[in-house]
Amino acid sequence: MCEQNVYMLNEEGEERLIMKSVDKFIPKENGIYLENIFGERKTIQATVKEMRLVDHRIILEAK
Repeated sequence: MCEQNVYMLNEEGEERLIMKSVDKFIPKENGIYLENIFGERKTIQATVKEMRLVDHRIILEAK
């Protein structure tokens, strides 16, 4: 499996899970579009802070 879990950093620098098993990650003008293997979809206003692909983690920061 190559899905990633996506997390958002809060003000204290802690990671909060946004979506599990993301298989579609598309940067767009209005944010980052996420879609997982269960059909859930979200657009998040954030930038990529870090990607740990071996650990299946993408970490975002709010814009």
